[in-house]
Amino acid sequence: MSRSVVVIGNFDGVHPGHQAVLAQARDLEPKRRLVVVTFWPHPVSVLHPESPPMLLTSLEGRVELLQAFGADQVQVVGFTPEFARRSPRDFVKNVLMPLRPARVVVGENFRFGAGACGSVETLRRLGEGRFETTALPLVRFGDEETCSTRIRQALEDGDVVLAARHLGRPVRFRGVVVHGDQRGRQLGFPTANLPVPQYRACPADGVYAGWVWEGHHVLPGSPSPANRWPAAISVGTNPTFDGPDRRVESHILDRDDLELYDRPITVEFTRRLRGQIRFNGVEELIAQLNSDVARTRDLLAAEGSAPLGATTS
Repeated sequence: MSRSVVVIGNFDGVHPGHQAVLAQARDLEPKRRLVVVTFWPHPVSVLHPESPPMLLTSLEGRVELLQAFGADQVQVVGFTPEFARRSPRDFVKNVLMPLRPARVVVGENFRFGAGACGSVETLRRLGEGRFETTALPLVRFGDEETCSTRIRQALEDGDVVLAARHLGRPVRFRGVVVHGDQRGRQLGFPTANLPVPQYRACPADGVYAGWVWEGHHVLPGSPSPANRWPAAISVGTNPTFDGPDRRVESHILDRDDLELYDRPITVEFTRRLRGQIRFNGVEELIAQLNSDVARTRDLLAAEGSAPLGATTS
Protein backbone atom coordinates (compact mmCIF):
# COMPACT_ATOMS: atom_id res chain seq x y z
CA MET A 1 0.00 0.00 0.00
CA SER A 2 1.32 3.46 -0.89
CA ARG A 3 1.82 6.00 1.88
CA SER A 4 -0.91 8.52 2.66
CA VAL A 5 -1.60 11.93 4.08
CA VAL A 6 -3.92 11.53 7.06
CA VAL A 7 -6.28 14.22 8.38
CA ILE A 8 -7.84 13.77 11.83
CA GLY A 9 -10.99 15.41 13.19
CA ASN A 10 -14.65 15.09 14.09
CA PHE A 11 -15.72 17.00 10.96
CA ASP A 12 -19.33 17.44 12.09
CA GLY A 13 -20.98 19.46 9.35
CA VAL A 14 -17.89 19.44 7.07
CA HIS A 15 -17.94 23.25 7.10
CA PRO A 16 -15.42 25.53 5.28
CA GLY A 17 -12.90 25.15 8.08
CA HIS A 18 -12.95 21.39 7.58
CA GLN A 19 -12.87 21.81 3.81
CA ALA A 20 -9.82 24.06 4.08
CA VAL A 21 -7.98 21.44 6.14
CA LEU A 22 -8.66 18.81 3.48
CA ALA A 23 -7.60 21.16 0.68
CA GLN A 24 -4.37 22.12 2.43
CA ALA A 25 -3.57 18.49 3.18
CA ARG A 26 -4.02 17.73 -0.51
CA ASP A 27 -1.78 20.65 -1.46
CA LEU A 28 0.94 19.49 0.94
CA GLU A 29 0.96 15.94 -0.45
CA PRO A 30 -0.70 16.08 -3.89
CA LYS A 31 0.50 12.64 -4.97
CA ARG A 32 -0.61 10.74 -1.88
CA ARG A 33 -3.93 9.21 -0.88
CA LEU A 34 -5.94 11.53 1.34
CA VAL A 35 -7.30 9.58 4.31
CA VAL A 36 -9.67 11.20 6.80
CA VAL A 37 -9.93 9.78 10.31
CA THR A 38 -13.19 10.70 12.03
CA PHE A 39 -14.97 9.46 15.14
CA TRP A 40 -18.45 8.06 15.81
CA PRO A 41 -20.28 8.68 18.02
CA HIS A 42 -19.14 12.21 18.78
CA PRO A 43 -16.50 12.03 21.56
CA VAL A 44 -18.36 14.57 23.72
CA SER A 45 -21.44 12.33 23.75
CA VAL A 46 -19.28 9.57 25.26
CA LEU A 47 -17.18 11.68 27.62
CA HIS A 48 -20.13 13.83 28.75
CA PRO A 49 -23.31 11.82 28.05
CA GLU A 50 -25.33 14.27 30.12
CA SER A 51 -24.77 16.99 27.49
CA PRO A 52 -24.24 15.43 24.06
CA PRO A 53 -23.83 17.85 21.12
CA MET A 54 -26.58 18.24 18.55
CA LEU A 55 -25.03 16.83 15.38
CA LEU A 56 -25.10 18.79 12.12
CA THR A 57 -24.97 15.68 9.93
CA SER A 58 -25.56 11.98 10.18
CA LEU A 59 -22.53 9.71 9.85
CA GLU A 60 -23.65 8.84 6.34
CA GLY A 61 -23.92 12.51 5.41
CA ARG A 62 -20.53 13.28 6.95
CA VAL A 63 -18.82 10.54 4.93
CA GLU A 64 -20.54 11.69 1.72
CA LEU A 65 -19.40 15.28 2.25
CA LEU A 66 -15.83 14.33 3.16
CA GLN A 67 -15.58 12.30 -0.02
CA ALA A 68 -17.09 15.14 -2.04
CA PHE A 69 -14.40 17.47 -0.68
CA GLY A 70 -11.54 15.22 -1.63
CA ALA A 71 -11.14 12.32 0.78
CA ASP A 72 -10.00 9.14 -0.97
CA GLN A 73 -10.81 7.12 2.15
CA VAL A 74 -12.79 7.86 5.32
CA GLN A 75 -11.73 5.81 8.34
CA VAL A 76 -14.50 5.84 10.98
CA VAL A 77 -13.14 5.10 14.44
CA GLY A 78 -15.63 3.87 17.02
CA PHE A 79 -15.34 6.17 20.01
CA THR A 80 -16.08 4.21 23.18
CA PRO A 81 -15.16 4.70 26.87
CA GLU A 82 -12.43 2.09 26.34
CA PHE A 83 -11.06 3.95 23.32
CA ALA A 84 -11.10 7.22 25.30
CA ARG A 85 -8.74 5.65 27.84
CA ARG A 86 -6.07 4.85 25.27
CA SER A 87 -2.75 6.65 25.50
CA PRO A 88 -1.50 8.95 22.73
CA ARG A 89 1.17 6.35 21.91
CA ASP A 90 -1.49 3.65 21.54
CA PHE A 91 -3.53 5.94 19.28
CA VAL A 92 -0.57 6.48 16.97
CA LYS A 93 0.33 2.78 16.93
CA ASN A 94 -3.13 1.30 16.40
CA VAL A 95 -5.05 4.01 14.52
CA LEU A 96 -2.52 6.01 12.54
CA MET A 97 0.30 3.65 11.65
CA PRO A 98 -1.91 1.07 9.85
CA LEU A 99 -2.82 3.91 7.44
CA ARG A 100 0.88 4.32 6.49
CA PRO A 101 0.98 8.10 6.94
CA ALA A 102 3.74 10.17 5.39
CA ARG A 103 2.12 13.24 6.94
CA VAL A 104 -0.60 13.78 9.55
CA VAL A 105 -2.60 17.01 9.39
CA VAL A 106 -4.63 18.33 12.35
CA GLY A 107 -6.05 21.58 13.64
CA GLU A 108 -3.83 23.66 15.90
CA ASN A 109 -6.08 22.88 18.89
CA PHE A 110 -5.95 19.11 18.34
CA ARG A 111 -5.99 16.99 21.51
CA PHE A 112 -5.97 13.20 21.79
CA GLY A 113 -5.41 10.33 24.18
CA ALA A 114 -6.71 9.68 27.70
CA GLY A 115 -7.85 12.88 29.36
CA ALA A 116 -6.94 14.80 26.19
CA CYS A 117 -3.33 14.66 27.39
CA GLY A 118 -1.88 14.59 23.89
CA SER A 119 -1.25 17.79 21.92
CA VAL A 120 0.17 18.67 18.52
CA GLU A 121 3.64 18.55 20.05
CA THR A 122 2.91 15.07 21.43
CA LEU A 123 1.87 13.92 17.96
CA ARG A 124 4.95 15.50 16.42
CA ARG A 125 7.20 13.74 18.94
CA LEU A 126 5.55 10.35 18.49
CA GLY A 127 5.74 10.67 14.71
CA GLU A 128 9.41 11.66 14.57
CA GLY A 129 11.19 9.55 11.97
CA ARG A 130 7.88 8.01 10.86
CA PHE A 131 5.67 10.85 9.61
CA GLU A 132 5.55 14.64 9.44
CA THR A 133 3.00 16.51 11.57
CA THR A 134 1.30 19.68 10.30
CA ALA A 135 -1.00 21.82 12.46
CA LEU A 136 -3.33 24.27 10.74
CA PRO A 137 -5.09 27.34 12.22
CA LEU A 138 -8.86 27.51 12.37
CA VAL A 139 -10.60 29.24 9.47
CA ARG A 140 -12.26 32.57 10.25
CA PHE A 141 -15.49 34.01 8.86
CA GLY A 142 -15.54 37.74 9.40
CA ASP A 143 -14.53 38.29 13.01
CA GLU A 144 -15.43 34.76 14.11
CA GLU A 145 -13.80 31.39 13.85
CA THR A 146 -15.87 28.95 11.84
CA CYS A 147 -16.68 25.93 13.97
CA SER A 148 -19.47 23.42 14.46
CA THR A 149 -20.39 24.97 17.81
CA ARG A 150 -21.05 28.36 16.17
CA ILE A 151 -23.26 26.73 13.54
CA ARG A 152 -25.23 24.86 16.21
CA GLN A 153 -25.81 28.12 18.07
CA ALA A 154 -27.06 29.84 14.92
CA LEU A 155 -29.51 26.99 14.33
CA GLU A 156 -30.65 27.15 17.95
CA ASP A 157 -31.34 30.85 17.38
CA GLY A 158 -33.26 30.10 14.18
CA ASP A 159 -30.76 32.12 12.16
CA VAL A 160 -30.50 29.85 9.13
CA VAL A 161 -28.82 32.60 7.09
CA LEU A 162 -25.89 32.89 9.51
CA ALA A 163 -25.74 29.11 9.87
CA ALA A 164 -25.54 28.75 6.09
CA ARG A 165 -22.71 31.26 5.89
CA HIS A 166 -20.65 29.35 8.44
CA LEU A 167 -21.66 26.01 6.97
CA GLY A 168 -20.68 27.04 3.46
CA ARG A 169 -23.96 25.80 2.00
CA PRO A 170 -27.70 26.12 2.75
CA VAL A 171 -29.05 24.50 5.90
CA ARG A 172 -30.63 21.21 4.90
CA PHE A 173 -32.48 18.47 6.74
CA ARG A 174 -33.16 15.10 5.20
CA GLY A 175 -35.16 12.05 6.19
CA VAL A 176 -37.91 9.66 5.17
CA VAL A 177 -41.45 11.04 5.05
CA VAL A 178 -43.71 9.54 7.72
CA HIS A 179 -47.47 9.39 8.01
CA GLY A 180 -48.76 12.17 10.25
CA ASP A 181 -52.14 12.90 11.75
CA GLN A 182 -53.47 14.30 8.40
CA ARG A 183 -54.49 17.51 10.17
CA GLY A 184 -52.68 19.72 7.66
CA ARG A 185 -54.50 18.08 4.76
CA GLN A 186 -57.83 18.59 6.51
CA LEU A 187 -57.01 22.30 6.89
CA GLY A 188 -56.04 22.62 3.23
CA PHE A 189 -52.28 22.66 3.89
CA PRO A 190 -50.95 19.11 3.37
CA THR A 191 -47.42 18.56 4.63
CA ALA A 192 -44.56 16.12 4.17
CA ASN A 193 -43.45 15.24 7.69
CA LEU A 194 -39.97 14.30 8.87
CA PRO A 195 -39.31 13.29 12.49
CA VAL A 196 -36.39 15.06 14.18
CA PRO A 197 -34.09 12.40 15.67
CA GLN A 198 -32.78 12.93 19.18
CA TYR A 199 -29.48 14.83 19.23
CA ARG A 200 -29.80 15.93 15.60
CA ALA A 201 -29.35 19.67 15.05
CA CYS A 202 -32.32 21.38 13.43
CA PRO A 203 -33.40 25.03 13.15
CA ALA A 204 -35.30 26.41 16.14
CA ASP A 205 -39.03 25.90 16.34
CA GLY A 206 -40.85 28.22 13.98
CA VAL A 207 -41.84 28.69 10.35
CA TYR A 208 -39.40 29.07 7.47
CA ALA A 209 -39.39 29.61 3.73
CA GLY A 210 -37.44 27.10 1.75
CA TRP A 211 -37.32 24.27 -0.73
CA VAL A 212 -38.05 20.54 -0.85
CA TRP A 213 -36.92 17.85 -3.24
CA GLU A 214 -37.08 14.09 -3.35
CA GLY A 215 -33.88 12.27 -2.56
CA HIS A 216 -30.73 13.19 -0.68
CA HIS A 217 -29.11 16.58 -0.36
CA VAL A 218 -27.13 17.97 -3.27
CA LEU A 219 -23.40 17.39 -2.90
CA PRO A 220 -20.85 19.97 -4.05
CA GLY A 221 -20.44 19.89 -7.80
CA SER A 222 -23.74 18.08 -8.36
CA PRO A 223 -26.45 19.58 -10.56
CA SER A 224 -29.56 21.03 -8.93
CA PRO A 225 -32.34 18.49 -8.46
CA ALA A 226 -34.83 18.29 -11.30
CA ASN A 227 -37.79 18.33 -8.94
CA ARG A 228 -37.32 21.18 -6.48
CA TRP A 229 -40.43 22.70 -4.96
CA PRO A 230 -40.93 25.91 -2.94
CA ALA A 231 -42.29 25.23 0.54
CA ALA A 232 -43.45 26.82 3.77
CA ILE A 233 -41.73 24.78 6.48
CA SER A 234 -42.78 24.38 10.10
CA VAL A 235 -40.42 23.05 12.77
CA GLY A 236 -41.79 22.08 16.17
CA THR A 237 -44.46 20.14 18.01
CA ASN A 238 -47.62 21.85 16.73
CA PRO A 239 -48.61 23.44 20.07
CA THR A 240 -52.12 24.41 18.92
CA PHE A 241 -52.99 20.70 18.92
CA ASP A 242 -50.59 19.68 21.70
CA GLY A 243 -48.40 17.64 19.37
CA PRO A 244 -46.03 15.33 21.28
CA ASP A 245 -43.19 14.97 18.77
CA ARG A 246 -40.86 17.46 17.15
CA ARG A 247 -41.13 17.36 13.37
CA VAL A 248 -40.16 19.21 10.22
CA GLU A 249 -43.41 19.70 8.29
CA SER A 250 -43.14 21.03 4.73
CA HIS A 251 -46.15 22.43 2.87
CA ILE A 252 -45.14 22.38 -0.79
CA LEU A 253 -46.69 25.32 -2.61
CA ASP A 254 -49.17 24.69 -5.43
CA ARG A 255 -48.86 20.91 -5.28
CA ASP A 256 -51.43 18.50 -3.88
CA ASP A 257 -50.57 15.61 -6.19
CA LEU A 258 -47.27 14.49 -4.66
CA GLU A 259 -47.02 11.05 -3.05
CA LEU A 260 -43.98 11.26 -0.79
CA TYR A 261 -44.85 8.87 2.03
CA ASP A 262 -41.97 6.52 2.90
CA ARG A 263 -39.66 8.33 0.46
CA PRO A 264 -36.49 10.26 1.32
CA ILE A 265 -36.68 14.01 0.88
CA THR A 266 -34.40 16.95 1.56
CA VAL A 267 -35.67 20.17 3.12
CA GLU A 268 -33.64 23.34 2.54
CA PHE A 269 -34.19 26.33 4.84
CA THR A 270 -33.86 29.80 3.30
CA ARG A 271 -35.30 32.32 5.77
CA ARG A 272 -37.12 32.31 9.08
CA LEU A 273 -40.60 33.82 8.97
CA ARG A 274 -41.68 33.63 12.60
CA GLY A 275 -41.57 31.65 15.81
CA GLN A 276 -43.99 28.92 16.78
CA ILE A 277 -47.35 30.11 18.05
CA ARG A 278 -50.24 28.50 19.93
CA PHE A 279 -53.43 29.70 18.23
CA ASN A 280 -56.83 30.11 19.85
CA GLY A 281 -58.69 28.22 17.14
CA VAL A 282 -58.65 26.72 13.67
CA GLU A 283 -59.75 29.91 11.89
CA GLU A 284 -56.91 31.90 13.42
CA LEU A 285 -54.46 29.14 12.47
CA ILE A 286 -55.67 29.00 8.85
CA ALA A 287 -55.38 32.78 8.50
CA GLN A 288 -51.78 32.63 9.72
CA LEU A 289 -50.96 29.71 7.41
CA ASN A 290 -52.27 31.67 4.44
CA SER A 291 -50.05 34.57 5.48
CA ASP A 292 -47.05 32.24 5.85
CA VAL A 293 -47.59 30.83 2.35
CA ALA A 294 -47.90 34.32 0.84
CA ARG A 295 -44.72 35.50 2.56
CA THR A 296 -42.89 32.36 1.48
CA ARG A 297 -43.95 32.91 -2.13
CA ASP A 298 -42.86 36.55 -2.08
CA LEU A 299 -39.56 35.88 -0.35
CA LEU A 300 -38.48 33.05 -2.64
CA ALA A 301 -39.55 34.97 -5.73
CA ALA A 302 -37.56 38.01 -4.58
CA GLU A 303 -34.47 35.86 -4.19
CA GLY A 304 -34.85 34.71 -7.77
CA SER A 305 -34.15 31.09 -6.90
CA ALA A 306 -36.76 29.75 -9.30
CA PRO A 307 -40.04 30.84 -10.88
CA LEU A 308 -42.97 30.32 -8.53
CA GLY A 309 -46.52 29.47 -9.37
CA ALA A 310 -45.34 26.85 -11.86
CA THR A 311 -44.28 23.30 -11.15
CA THR A 312 -40.74 22.08 -11.76
CA SER A 313 -41.49 18.40 -12.24
